[in-house]
Amino acid sequence: MKHPQTGVSDDSNISTNPISDSTRHALEVTKRGCEELLIETEWIKKLQHSESTGKPLRIKLGLDPTAPDIHLGHTVVLNKLRQLQDLGHQVIFLIGDFTSMIGDPSGRNNTRPPLTREQIQENAKTYHQQAIKILDAERTEIRFNSEWCTPLGAEGIIRLASKYTVARMLERDDFTKRYQTGVPIAVHEFLYPLMQGYDSVALTSDLEIGGTDQKFNLLVGRELQKQEGMAPQCILTMPLLVGLDGVDKMSKSKNNYIGVTEAPGEMFGKVMSISDELMWNWYTLLSFRSLADIAALKQACANGENPRNAKVALAQEIVARFHSQQAADQALADFESRFKKGVLPDDMPEITLTIENGDADAGIAWVIKTAGLCASGGEANRNIEQGGVKVDGEKVASKAVRLPKGSYVIQVGKLRFARITLA
Repeated sequence: MKHPQTGVSDDSNISTNPISDSTRHALEVTKRGCEELLIETEWIKKLQHSESTGKPLRIKLGLDPTAPDIHLGHTVVLNKLRQLQDLGHQVIFLIGDFTSMIGDPSGRNNTRPPLTREQIQENAKTYHQQAIKILDAERTEIRFNSEWCTPLGAEGIIRLASKYTVARMLERDDFTKRYQTGVPIAVHEFLYPLMQGYDSVALTSDLEIGGTDQKFNLLVGRELQKQEGMAPQCILTMPLLVGLDGVDKMSKSKNNYIGVTEAPGEMFGKVMSISDELMWNWYTLLSFRSLADIAALKQACANGENPRNAKVALAQEIVARFHSQQAADQALADFESRFKKGVLPDDMPEITLTIENGDADAGIAWVIKTAGLCASGGEANRNIEQGGVKVDGEKVASKAVRLPKGSYVIQVGKLRFARITLA
């Protein structure tokens, strides 16, 4: 039977030959924390063939350098790439310098302005450096899709465009919604999934990994491979990591993210700020601990151990990965002294704000929102109402408080500090 939206056969109930323990383990690693594996029986066969021949599978992840930094949300797919790399497979970290000039329309309700080549090159500089904090650099193939997309030229792109219909493109949820509501869809946006799909042809990919919002694009790659007479890639989609607020996906625009280049203390403190419930989801998607270890931690908490201890272990693991174990130990020591002894952090950001409209003073909610200590005015007001905002160590009693020009140490919750100068 085929899925109505994707046209992919549902072979999940098809029996396969008995599989070896190593193939079963590889399947468990593949599926850990994943949203969907298409098609599982095909992936088992690929794993079995790799085991019998000793030939590693080619596993692809593409990221467009649309911003200069990577945050923990991006690392969910990078972690999966590393797990499969550790099984002996060949991983390909693809930087979409060509596709970035088109702009990925996934999840968009309007046309994304294409980036310039200069912006892309600047952003791409840090992607490799940040990715190899997770991947084994010596066993990672770094590629740029301009290698094969640019030589296509106008004629090649036109030929590629002939392989997919407008009707198939409009099966995408975001395109369908925009079309039905009269929101413009630029012609170049149809090229994005085609060019991403062509990457899979160029790289002879056996498996492509992406977030759940990339499923349509990954399926296009599978279809184009079939048309080229190649064995189609399998597809692995990973959940979108929920951010610090516990509500929305991690995003810089939501100010609920942890950047992989953030200072150790900042990174540690932000991990400690997440809810206990969200912590277990982060363990599954971000930790390199085994599922058995995570289950043991969770059971210990259910038996009465303080969940804070598990959260400390997760925070230290993440800091050590992107900095060092020494930095993780120091971050824990600083955290303990700061919140048990009331010591202010040494690395708090210093921010200067210009009061709007030339006023003599500024509302406290505006100050903490504009300084980035809260994601919105509503969140700022909630923190004030709950007694979670302090100015120079004194709790703010009312949303009506206004601050005159000057310098203040402002604290929001237990973890967010800034030295703010109002000018």
